[in-house]
Amino acid sequence: MSEPRTPILQFGTSRFLQAHADLFFAQAEPPLAVTVVQSSGDAARAARLAALAAPGGYPVRIRGLERGRAVEQELRVDSVRRTLSTASDWPALERLFCEQVEIVISNTADAGYQPQPADLDPAPSQAMSFPAKLAHLLAARFHAGARPLQVMPLELVPENGRVLRARVLEILRGNGMPAAVADWVAGLGFANSLVDRIVSEPLEPAGAVAEPYALWAIEAAPGIIAPCNHPAVQMVPDLEEIERLKLHILNLGHTALVDFWRRSGARPGALVRELMDAPEGAALLALYDAEVIPGFAQKGREPQARAYLAATLDRLRNPFLDHRIEDIAQNHTQKAERRIAAFLDWIGPGGPATPQLHAIVERARA
Repeated sequence: MSEPRTPILQFGTSRFLQAHADLFFAQAEPPLAVTVVQSSGDAARAARLAALAAPGGYPVRIRGLERGRAVEQELRVDSVRRTLSTASDWPALERLFCEQVEIVISNTADAGYQPQPADLDPAPSQAMSFPAKLAHLLAARFHAGARPLQVMPLELVPENGRVLRARVLEILRGNGMPAAVADWVAGLGFANSLVDRIVSEPLEPAGAVAEPYALWAIEAAPGIIAPCNHPAVQMVPDLEEIERLKLHILNLGHTALVDFWRRSGARPGALVRELMDAPEGAALLALYDAEVIPGFAQKGREPQARAYLAATLDRLRNPFLDHRIEDIAQNHTQKAERRIAAFLDWIGPGGPATPQLHAIVERARA
């Protein structure tokens, strides 16, 4: 049997990727085939790695609210055709990278980006960070004379494409690679993107449970193309508007709920969906109506904000999602600064009155 051709190379095996990008690739027109690479070398996840490419695929259960109506369905994801590990399959990975790959995506854990002592070694090794491993693969592709490709990080890092490119170039220029390699890599398309979907729990040995809402927004730039044709994949001229909506409606709402929950006694074990049917939820709706939406309106973005808010309320009320408010309450002071104080700075002193938002920030700082 001939080896499957996979134009997508994916670093990461997370349940998020299973219910996000891999699902989109399976549903795309035409469908796309993926090779999944485990970059951590974690032997404990070997069963998951094998199950991702099992015949017939793996399940993704979509459970939640969509336009106020309950949605519950199971989908099969069969886009993953091959799995490899950087720890044991480097020669095969390098050959595939040079001969087949057109798009690289990644969603590695935070630890995967942390610089490692081995990053500047002349030969690739498992002790390297993900950007260093990518740097060696890109160098191999350059020396093989293969055509340029596109790199699309999905990590939740602002300007993730720019950040990854800068780190890869830093490694290439620091480990003695020829200058021509770094120059070639500098000209590749590294896409900035923002992804959003709550994937609430894993299924074993592979698969996940996810909410209906899903987004993969990609900032348009020279040399950047959409990885597939799918309703959740959007090319946008600038990520700023989407980032504002997510940060100052969804994330702001979570932080405001924490404040209301604390002021009402901080009941242990409370879930977001439960609070939405309690006085805290009523207070949040009033806050959105009186202060948040007027702020977006002052910036000329009221229609976009109202549409995003409608989807956000479905997400907050998801009857299948056990989202603990105590988890959201972690790092509350920092979150209030990023999500609420930054919103107040954005709309400026000449904007609508925002006494509740100011009060939440002051209580978080106290």
